[in-house]
Amino acid sequence: MLPEYTEDYLLDKQVKILQPVDGYRASTDAVLLAGAVSGKLKNAKILDVGSGTGAVSLCLAQRLQEYNVQIAGIEIQPELAELSNLSAAQNNFDFVKFYNEDIRHKLQNANLQNCSFDIVISNPPYSDHDMPSPNKGKATAHNHTDFNLSKWLNFCLKMAKPFGQIYMVNRVEALSEICTFLNGKAGNIRVLPVYSKTGQDAKRIIIAAQKDSKAPTRILPPFYVHNVDGNYTEQAQKILRAGCGLFDL
Repeated sequence: MLPEYTEDYLLDKQVKILQPVDGYRASTDAVLLAGAVSGKLKNAKILDVGSGTGAVSLCLAQRLQEYNVQIAGIEIQPELAELSNLSAAQNNFDFVKFYNEDIRHKLQNANLQNCSFDIVISNPPYSDHDMPSPNKGKATAHNHTDFNLSKWLNFCLKMAKPFGQIYMVNRVEALSEICTFLNGKAGNIRVLPVYSKTGQDAKRIIIAAQKDSKAPTRILPPFYVHNVDGNYTEQAQKILRAGCGLFDL
């Protein structure tokens, strides 16, 4: 049964998204993560792990709809998967499909095979230490439940093709665990620190990595979301409003 939902918009009303009134709702993290996906995108098969309300996939679909891509999303909350499919339909994204799956167990859908995706993206639950929200949907989306970040990363790597790309957004404090886990399994790691504004510590990182690669790790120039006056920076507006690729600016 679908929850009560609102009709919202992303990318300056280019994308329509349905979201529960009382539950997990998309943030700027999802739009930034979608903007980070780059490289050889034509005919790519893309997997969104922990797709939530579908924001990452929908933003990607808007930017890549001329590239003949196929996008699949996996979401543990059935009502969010259903809402996401409705969102895809309302945007006429017939190449986007969301599945209700639990990545802690064997996947049930035949379209979701190991080592079959060119790109795997994920905005995972950030912590198993934070006090969970009293709202069940938010708690499921924001907190690990019997499944830590390393296991989450392992699943993403398992789903990617050899030399496939992995993209993830997370808190800065997760960087050491992410790099430790990826050591020897992926290379060409790029770390993008995301700052709310100048003069503050970065709170988020976007990680890009290539499965099986031996290329060295790089720290990319900082990304600032807001100017000192609180408005979006020009760079942020191009991604959050216009839907540009982060590395295409």
